[in-house]
Amino acid sequence: MEPAAQGRRFDTNLCEVHDPVTHQQREKPEKHKLCFTHKNLLRSTHCSKKMKRKGKEMREVLVAPPPPPPRFPMDGAPAAPLPREFLDFLGENGLDPSIYAAGDRVPRYVRVKPGSESCLRELEGELACEPETVDWLPGFYSLPPRVQIAGTKAYREGKLYGIDAASGAAVLALSIAEGDHVLDLCAAPGAKLCMMLDALGDSGSVTGVDVSEHRLAACRTMLQKYAIGKSTTNEKAQTFQEWTSRRPWKERKRAAKARQSATSKSRLGFQYPEIIFYGKHSGVVGLIKDDLYRTVSDNELLNCGYDKVLVDAECTHDGSIRHIQKFEQWGWETLQQRVLNAERTDNLTLLQLKLLINGFRLLKVGGTLVYSTCSLTVAQNEDVVEQFLKENASAVLQEIDAAASWPCKSGRIPKTLRFDPSTSQTSGLFVAKFTKVGL
Repeated sequence: MEPAAQGRRFDTNLCEVHDPVTHQQREKPEKHKLCFTHKNLLRSTHCSKKMKRKGKEMREVLVAPPPPPPRFPMDGAPAAPLPREFLDFLGENGLDPSIYAAGDRVPRYVRVKPGSESCLRELEGELACEPETVDWLPGFYSLPPRVQIAGTKAYREGKLYGIDAASGAAVLALSIAEGDHVLDLCAAPGAKLCMMLDALGDSGSVTGVDVSEHRLAACRTMLQKYAIGKSTTNEKAQTFQEWTSRRPWKERKRAAKARQSATSKSRLGFQYPEIIFYGKHSGVVGLIKDDLYRTVSDNELLNCGYDKVLVDAECTHDGSIRHIQKFEQWGWETLQQRVLNAERTDNLTLLQLKLLINGFRLLKVGGTLVYSTCSLTVAQNEDVVEQFLKENASAVLQEIDAAASWPCKSGRIPKTLRFDPSTSQTSGLFVAKFTKVGL
């Protein structure tokens, strides 16, 4: 090799020679010199048969370059690469990063209030797209991913609201019937409560509990808009004036019946929802998160157990494509604090277990409890379920009958289910259904 050529290297992208000392590009190599093509295969334009054989042997041993990091779509922007820290988190939890690539294909879902289906034609005209029926989930419709519904007439009038189909499936798994008394232990922001109220019909009750006062305020607003429908502003104010009441459960029920009687002509049989920031009958006796898993006495449970309980527990939200996308605006450094921090994850799994245990204690014998999270990690799902079953002999996992037609797959524990963007065209969600048996 000529002395001047020593120390030079080939750029695999430009096929140009660089000098490591001057850092300047030189002229492209002549045809008789070796260069890398775009396929990263060593090739000579003028070579003997012997050199061709050597080139073939070299192609067989060349190692392909590592694939680029998986990318996920951002609203209105090209796909952005997943941060290395998040990829490591997914690897540690056995999750396939490719599920996030399906995010741009996940529809936006809405649920239409029963009796308001006539708004769909008007909605189609406003959005210039046809809402498609979700065959496996009654009352749900899908729209293109980036469609905005907030400006539509149906949304403003409270005839439809946004809710992911997987969340709707968790409510459907409860099999709510008229007359049931239902507890949503992590109720905010309220879309699931609205769906529960529709399922109850003219009897039964719903209790919504959450530890965040401002989130429950949003929940209250949503119920005013969607669940109460045509009631006047004054009626709405009366309905929710006791949403943080410390009064005993029976006293609140008597007050609710009195209010219902006063408006029975216009709203026959409507059961006003309880929105509780604290209150013993819902298992919460304090104002901070640590108090959330304090339990009520066994005597109270005998008198006010629930037929159905939903524990849609707080989690890292790693299964929610839209939630992960927000870190592009928040800054990826916050991802470490909110999702990847090991101490936070450990605290979350403890909270999830305590929530599940507390919700189950508030369940009647023969009642149904559904546990769900929008995390895809085993630690926040199957591991929590496994530990819960060890500690509660009266808890039995049940098949979810409706799931036979759902686009989901089985979890690592039989009878549990997993939704994910690539399989289900929904956000990620884990679902497990339990019943309480007498011992």
